[in-house]
Order: sequence, then structure tokens, then C-alpha cells
Amino acid sequence: MSSRSAHVRKPVVRPLVVALATLLPAVAMAQDNAAQQAATLDTISVTAARKTENIQDVPVSISTVSGEKLDALVSGGTDIRFLSGRVPSLNIESSFGRAFPRFYIRGYGNTDFRMNTSQPVSLVYDDIVQENPILKGFPLFDIQQVEVLRGPQGSLFGRNTPAGVVKFDSVRPSQEFEGYGKVGYGSDNLWNVEGAVGGALSERWSARASMLYQRRDDWVKNTGTGPNDGLEGYDESAARVQFLYEGEDFEALFGAHARRLNGTARLFRGNIFKPGSNDFVDGFDENSIAIDGQNHSELESQGANARLVWDLGNYRLHSITGFETLETFSVGDIDGTNEYYTADVPFASETADGIPNHSQFTQEFRLESQYSGPLNWQAGVFYFSEDYDVDSVSYDSTNGSVQDGFQRINQTNDAWAVFGGLNYQATDKLELRAGIRYTVDEKDLIVKDYWNTGFSPCFLSAKCDLAGLLAAQQLAYANGDAVDPFLSASTKDKKFNWDASATYAINDDVNVYGRVATGFRGSSIQSAGAFNDKTVAEPETVLSFELGMKADFWNNRARINASVFHYEVKDQQLTAVGGSTGNANILLNADKSTGKGFEIDMQAWLTDSLLVTLGSGYNHTEIKDASLSVAPCFACTVTDPVDVNGKALINGNSLPQAPKWTHNLTARWSTPVGDAGEFYVFTDWAYRSDVNFFLYESKEFTGKSLTEGGLRLGYSWNQGDYDVALYGRNITNQIRATGAIDFNNRTGFINEPRVVGVEFKTRF
Repeated sequence: MSSRSAHVRKPVVRPLVVALATLLPAVAMAQDNAAQQAATLDTISVTAARKTENIQDVPVSISTVSGEKLDALVSGGTDIRFLSGRVPSLNIESSFGRAFPRFYIRGYGNTDFRMNTSQPVSLVYDDIVQENPILKGFPLFDIQQVEVLRGPQGSLFGRNTPAGVVKFDSVRPSQEFEGYGKVGYGSDNLWNVEGAVGGALSERWSARASMLYQRRDDWVKNTGTGPNDGLEGYDESAARVQFLYEGEDFEALFGAHARRLNGTARLFRGNIFKPGSNDFVDGFDENSIAIDGQNHSELESQGANARLVWDLGNYRLHSITGFETLETFSVGDIDGTNEYYTADVPFASETADGIPNHSQFTQEFRLESQYSGPLNWQAGVFYFSEDYDVDSVSYDSTNGSVQDGFQRINQTNDAWAVFGGLNYQATDKLELRAGIRYTVDEKDLIVKDYWNTGFSPCFLSAKCDLAGLLAAQQLAYANGDAVDPFLSASTKDKKFNWDASATYAINDDVNVYGRVATGFRGSSIQSAGAFNDKTVAEPETVLSFELGMKADFWNNRARINASVFHYEVKDQQLTAVGGSTGNANILLNADKSTGKGFEIDMQAWLTDSLLVTLGSGYNHTEIKDASLSVAPCFACTVTDPVDVNGKALINGNSLPQAPKWTHNLTARWSTPVGDAGEFYVFTDWAYRSDVNFFLYESKEFTGKSLTEGGLRLGYSWNQGDYDVALYGRNITNQIRATGAIDFNNRTGFINEPRVVGVEFKTRF
């Protein structure tokens, strides 16, 4: 990573106050534009049912992000977490910074920070599932649209979708020569550069190439003795190339992409909470920290895909092939301090996680009918194969960060599925849909290497000498004998999922629907380690009920989509992260957990120059298992009852990182300037209510509500081909803890502070 000088952030209140003041008269001026031609909402096309449809006709709760809103959200150089709260019921957080996002839909997700973990929210990028959590962080650029599908999608999407799917579609090549370039500069020497160019190569072939480059100086000064004097900087680059062949009855789209990240790992801040409170300690400064350990993150990933379509008259055959690979390593000072063996910091913790080898291969064949009658169907087969190593490393912060422990595991995951879907237009007003999927999912995990001199591997483990067991296992391999089952595990899950829905058109502008759906997430394996035995969590299953309405009104100037839902998860896989038992993940199965709530998505042209969107989600989640207990934090105030072993009883608690409320708001006002120019104001806001960071409840580790706002003042001309804007992200500079580490001290990590900058974009 290139060197960067840390510095204290300079005040930027004055320009933001001026910008906010500009917004008020702008809204008032919008009332004078009634003479313009009436503005109407565009039709939104989605592929939630694996084919292109109007979002208003799909019986699923869906939100989309695209166009100018997407441009505004990415202007501050942030990673994929910028989507958090930008649609109803979506939360995204990370304890690995830019590298490893964790998604939650309707409060349903997974806090597990292991690199061989799975999530109940599936991420699909250009029709290819991104299973490993590191793959989920690929940056967004040259994107046509983001779709968030809420609720189980277990029939038509193939990997771990019981909570929902987040789907990204890149801009496809076309025969027309076109592209764009964008460059932005902001706080802390932030550079955000992206662009794309594409067009015809021949009568049948076209191509498109796009790229992204982002960098930022360190903005946190380290006053401790660690090797990093500045932190939170990064350099990131990514690129994508696509080739499209369009024949008479055949289409082929080939793509390849790559990413490189070099920067700061998640910055853990030791003892930032007041005892007995979730307030920051007096004198807390987001621009400063004192740590003595290492902090660094590096990541490289590549992938390629081929999407082929044959038009066979009444049928269409799809072949989707994908390959992904990655390599990553991230090291951090987990205790977040510079001193130890005190009441506040009992011991040092400095660890790293990495994936030195990884490969993922997927193949899908799908056949769909194209009948002119009321009945149509699709059916297919899906195959998934993944093989990778995971390294876990520990260091002695009191001895110059000398390595004192190492473990390497290997996990393979092979799965196949057959699936189908049916659409039947029963009457002019009533459409029925159903889907099924049968999946076989197999995992194998083995410990390949282990040694530790920093602490006793017998701390919790029923098996004491892990290094000795490993040596015996390796000898057994050489002799062809049986392997010690403690150091290996295999799972095989077979599950049948289904969904059924009905849509009724009240009139041409209003649909109502009902949907029942199931989903499942395959078993998870936790390798044996210094702080825990090997554990296997059984697969979880979900049953979801949803009712919704989708309506266009006011002469297509306004739209409102709303849904209510209830889901029940059986054997939900939970993760006790840390706690007084040490820096380890302990896999658990809860007998049951439930969620219920609603979502509303609205957008409207209030005047011909003022477009407003509003989204809101309410999610009430609850763990229901009277016997389930977890080790609570070492140095906090637990509010749950405890059992005779001092463990917290979590029955009745909400799921972790599950806010009850999420709200989002955008407003865009514009006025013509000259013959082909436009001045505009765009603002966006996102709110999430407080969250539990862990399975148990405590005063310190309850995250406060968070409100982040953005503002963009711009001028575009030549019918939008050129645009220049001033922008601000998190303009109120509200700083909140978004996660924590609980096994040692009151360590937390925070959201991004305010960023301001200028951006220029041109289209051609």
C-alpha cells in the first residue's frame, strides 16, 4: 500500500450549511413549473422471476436502485455498504471493512465473521451467485440496476436464499458507440474515477469495457506504538469487459472481471463505550486511535462468465457458466488498544484471516416456454462447486507482533439442484405462479495445519493436543488409515423448497398479491481451534407468508408498493461471536425464530420538477428457544437473565443487527438554465433504529440509531451529456458504533464520517 500521511479532518460545516440553505428556496421555486409538460414515472423492469417483467406485475416485495440515485450514493467512494438502509428492510455491516459485507433482509442475516461462513442473503452479480463472503464485496460501477428481493427465493435462485436476494446487473454491450467518464475528488485526498466505453465490433459482435479506481488517504492518526502511523486509507481498482454476440436465434454474452484492494482492515477501537452505557467515552475522537498491533488488508479476485441463449421457437434455452477465484489476507489489532494486563484490557489480541486459495464454479441450464396461451413454465438444473483454504493467524502484540499461532483448514462444497416454475393466467385478472426446487448440498472440512505457542489450546476444547491430533491425522493419511473425526467433518443436506403466489388485478393500475414460500440454508461447519471444539450447525429452513399491493396512480405520476409479511425459521444457525469464552465463533441452532412486519415503497412527481421517493420498513424479530444460552461479554452490563453457568439466556431477544425500523428518503428538484442546461438539487437520507450487536442484550453493545444524509448540488448541460456537482455524504457527520468485539474489552467500530467533494461526469 502506498504511504499516506494521517491528519486531523478539517471542518467542513460552512459549505454544507450553505448547501442546505440553498435547498429550501429551491423547493419553493418548484411550484412555479406547472407550465412544463407533466412528468410521469418510468416503467421499472426487473428479472426477479428469471425473465424481464414490469416490477408491478411480480408477486414479490422488490426495491430497485439505479440511475442518478445510484450515482449519488457511490459519489463518496464508499464500498457496497452504501446500500444499507437505502431500500426498506436492508441492513449491511462488516467487521472486515470494505472486504467482507454481511447482508440482512427483514432482520434475517448472519453475524459470523469466519471466511468459510454462508449467509441467508444471496448476492447474484450478472446472473452468477457470489457465495463466499469476500466475493460479495465486489464494487459497483457501470451498473444498470440493483434489485433487492425480500423473502425466500428458494425456487429460482440457487444458493442460500431464505432471507432474500440482492441482484446486480451490469450495463450490457450494444451496437451503439457509447460510454461515460467520471472523476471525483473529495475529503482526505479522496479520488473516485470510473468510466466505460462500448460499441459495435462487427454486425453481430459488440463489446463494453468499464473500470473503477478509488483511493483515499489515511484519516485516522495512530498515537500508539504500532507499525501504522495512519489508518483508514485504501487503494482499490476493478475492471470488467464484456463481449456480446447477437445472432438470429442465438445470443452469447461473455464477461470477465477483476478486483484489487490494498488498504486498512477494519479499525477496532478499544474501550470506546462508557461502562453501563452505549455512549462514547468522554473525549472520543474518530480521527485518533492508539494501537500497537498491525493493521492491513489486501485482496485480489477474478472471475469470468458465459451466458448463452438459444431461441427454439416455442422454447428458449439458457446456459449460464461462472468461475470465481480470490486471494485475501487481513490483519488487525482486535483489542484496539496499546496497553494490557489492566482491568480495562486483560490481554492483547492481534489476529489475521486469509484465503490463499479459492475457486468457485457454477453451471446452470434452464429451459423456458414461450407459448402464446395462458400457461408457461421454466425448468432447469444447477451445479455448484467450491474449494478453498482458510488461514487463521495470531500474533503477540507485546513482542513486536511476532506470529504465535497458525491454522489452515480446507473446505469443499458441492451442490446440485433441479428446479421449475409455472405461470398460469387463470382469468384476465388472476395470475397464478408456483415454483419448486430440490437441492443436494454437501460440505467437507478438514484441518490441514495447526500450531500455537501463544496460549493453551486446552482453554475450552475437549480435545487438548490439537497439534498432536493433526500430526496423527497426517500420518493416517500417509498410511491410508481412518482420519480422526475431530479434525474433519462432512455434511449432506437434501431439501425440497417451493413457493406459490396469486396476483389479482383490481384494475389496470392496481395489483394485489399473496405469496407463500420456503427456503433453506445448508449446514455450516466450525473448525476446531484453541477456543472451541469443532461444531456443525444443522440446516435452517424458513416458511414465509406475504401479502402485498402494487399501484400506479395520479396519471402515472405516483407509485406505491406495500407488503406485510411473517416468517418462521426452524433450526436457525446462529453464531455466538466472542463473549467471555474468547475470540471465537460458536455455532448454534435455535429451535425457532420469527419475523414480522411491513414495507412501503413510494415515489411521486409532486410537481413537474420535484421527484420524491420514500421507503419504510418495520421488522420485529424474535428468538424462540427457552434453553438456548450464550457466553456474554467480558466487560459489559448484560441485561438478559443468566443460567447457573453464567451464560445469558437469549429467548425472546431480537436477532442481531436487525433494526426494527428502516426509512429512506430522496428528493430531486431541478430548474432549466438556458436552452439545454439544468440546475438540480438532490438529497438522500437513510435511517435505521437501534440494533443488538450480539445474541445477548447489554447496555454497551446496543447500537444507537443511525441517520445518514447526502446532498448533491449540480449543473448539467447539453441534455445531460455533461454534469458537474458538489456533493456531501453523511453531511451531519453523525458518528455511531456499527459493530463491536466483546470477548476482552468494550471495543467497537464506527460508520464513515462526513465526506465532501466535487464530481464531473460526461456521457458520449
